Amino acid sequence: MSGSGRQAARRSPGALGEEPWGGVRPFSIKTKLGALVVIAVLITTGLSLVAVHTQTELRFITVFSMIATLLITQFVAHSLTMPLDEMNTVARSISQGDYTRRVRENRRDELGDLAQTINVMADELEAQDNQRKELVANVSHELRTPIAGLRAVLENIVDGVTEADPETMRTALKQTERLGRLVETLLDLSRLDNGVVPLKARRFEVWPYLSGVLKEANMVASVRAGIASGSGSHTRTDVHLHLDVSPPELTAHADPERIHQVVANLIDNAVKHSPPHGRVTVKARRGPQPESLVLEVLDEGPGIPRSEWHRVFERFNRGAVTRPHGPGSDGGTGLGLAIARWAVDLHGGRIGVAESERGCRIIVTLPGLTSLTS
Repeated sequence: MSGSGRQAARRSPGALGEEPWGGVRPFSIKTKLGALVVIAVLITTGLSLVAVHTQTELRFITVFSMIATLLITQFVAHSLTMPLDEMNTVARSISQGDYTRRVRENRRDELGDLAQTINVMADELEAQDNQRKELVANVSHELRTPIAGLRAVLENIVDGVTEADPETMRTALKQTERLGRLVETLLDLSRLDNGVVPLKARRFEVWPYLSGVLKEANMVASVRAGIASGSGSHTRTDVHLHLDVSPPELTAHADPERIHQVVANLIDNAVKHSPPHGRVTVKARRGPQPESLVLEVLDEGPGIPRSEWHRVFERFNRGAVTRPHGPGSDGGTGLGLAIARWAVDLHGGRIGVAESERGCRIIVTLPGLTSLTS
């Protein structure tokens, strides 16, 4: 179970100010200390009565009473200090960055509540640490695309393959701007609230937007073929990308930068698994809500077994296929589809694998304006 799952399944009475066990704590520390005092008094009283009836000297009764009281006190103190030692050990491990240690929750007193609170704290720290690692991995993965594209454009200009005409420089500028936006996202981590990235949603025309995404994908793929980057991105130049938008004047309301992440990663994944000279189709249709959008990415590859549908969007999952399909394809990093799901979730949308007669078909549904009014 993940850290967030454990946190949801665990109650934290100490943190919430609740009284566990139905509002009654029959074995609280106060009760134990009170019982200790009562037992000590009863022992002393009993030994005094024995002394009166047996004419035993008072000093012997006093010694016996002190020994019995000390033994009982030592037993109670050990039961209280042992869990504190364990909590101290776990807290020291957490302070050193080990969030896997937990305190045993086998008590029904204030120390049991404290153990639950420490475990919940460890769950939250572990979840935050995993979120930081995931965000760094995702951003690093996304930085490779504009860097590779910009490098390719500049290398072509330096080598004399292309001229530094306005069109080429606009392509380089576009990659630089996207790189800047990604770096800005990385620098704005301090403003993230509970791991949610604020969306910059706006209305845009779907056809020219997706056309630009596909053009960029073609350009980056063509230049990657000569760059041994090992980044996990495809170097296929034989796959044809087809765009199908209906109606042509279709508009949508979303964050274009995040949708770029979704479409680019879905195309990258589809191209990797396409057969030689295959075809990848990107479809866009109007959704049921105002300014909503339904996107489909279809390829002609081997497809995804139904048993793997629920796992394809997990981080570092590369599916059940033992080797990539098509020339120039590699195993990838297993982050592309996870990034796509992350961006769709930010919009409150849905992404999933759907039935297809051939290849793989992934459908993305974006809620449009309803996500802002709900």
